[in-house]
Amino acid sequence: MKDKLLSELEKVNQRLKSAKTKVTIRESNGSLQLRATLPIKPGDKDTRRTGKKQYNISLNIPSNFNGLKTAEEEAYELGKLIARQIFVWNDKYLGKEARSNLKTVGELLELFETEYFKTHQRTTKSEHTFYYYLTRTKRSTNFRDLATAENLISSIEKIDKQWAKYNAARAISAFCHTFKIDIDLSKYSKMPEHNSRKIPTDVEISAGFLKFTDYLNARGKQVNQNVRDSWQLWRWIYGMLAVYGLRPRELFINPNIDWWLSADNADMTWKVDKDCKTGEREALPLYQEWIADFDLKNPKYSKMLIDAVNKKDKNNHAEITALTQRVSWWFRKIGLNFKPYDLRHAWAIRAHIIGIPIKAAADNLGHSVQVHTQTYQRWFSLDMRKLAINTALSKRSEVEVIKEENARLRLEVEKLRMERVYRY
Repeated sequence: MKDKLLSELEKVNQRLKSAKTKVTIRESNGSLQLRATLPIKPGDKDTRRTGKKQYNISLNIPSNFNGLKTAEEEAYELGKLIARQIFVWNDKYLGKEARSNLKTVGELLELFETEYFKTHQRTTKSEHTFYYYLTRTKRSTNFRDLATAENLISSIEKIDKQWAKYNAARAISAFCHTFKIDIDLSKYSKMPEHNSRKIPTDVEISAGFLKFTDYLNARGKQVNQNVRDSWQLWRWIYGMLAVYGLRPRELFINPNIDWWLSADNADMTWKVDKDCKTGEREALPLYQEWIADFDLKNPKYSKMLIDAVNKKDKNNHAEITALTQRVSWWFRKIGLNFKPYDLRHAWAIRAHIIGIPIKAAADNLGHSVQVHTQTYQRWFSLDMRKLAINTALSKRSEVEVIKEENARLRLEVEKLRMERVYRY
């Protein structure tokens, strides 16, 4: 019986060879194994530096005629993966013994926060960064996959949109660094080109503020009493983002309302807390008249902000993120065709148009001059460029008028002087 089995095994291997399947079947200790040259197994060493090695894969197939039939099917399946260059080491091919030394992506995600903060100081900024890595990794991977470089790269490759792929790679890179998973993501490290962005003009910003009142007039009467006036808070936030160019979370992280409403706040600055992304700063308004137009100093709205923040755990990044997402939700709800962050971009462009030095504008927004010039001025649309050029020409025209007036006055003075000389 054993001789017949070995004879049949030889025939199967001949068929595999004729089909150019780069897999053979061998018998070992009463089981059938697949033999093939494969990418280096996770945890194995690439001693020859070829990236590949010959492995015997045990699939717990018994060494009998039924098992041989199953093994042949598995050999063809493995051969297809090799030919298409899509083979990855997963649970099936690693086997129980190999898998015992590896964890799934889901298992490591449960440990991610603890391990990450073993090497990072826990601050509001670092929590913001970690939460970004965590949510992106969760969104981009399969929890049941083994946490191998091959599986993680495969997850990235399945993402269609270039920006989503880039962001996923950034997060997964941090995930792999935390758990010392050797992975090369340099292919995805180049930032994609930015898509077009809708930057609102000053007129559109003012009109957007009025849309909150339009919402009030259009909404139905069946409104929960607890949230009946909540739209006023989100309108106030809209105004603050427009006037100060703030990041949305800079309104929610430890808001200094005492200073905001203080009589000593003559410059009407908003104090950004030290726990925010780029540390503490005082943001100046642009334009200052919008503060009155948007009723931003009304203590009623400041109290609503404090109430909203106090309902959340101020030390929980997820809770702060929920508030910032609520801002975006309101923008969509009232029908704005731009996003909260676009108000920040609009502030930067407005500052440039009216001639505020780049360093002063960058400091006010809480980022470097490099970020200011590379990121924000990228969104200079044709209409914005026209406005900037026309504004510059208008200023030039005013200067020319003044120069001409001065020249005319000098001529008048000289004429009067000469008349006086000739008179005497």
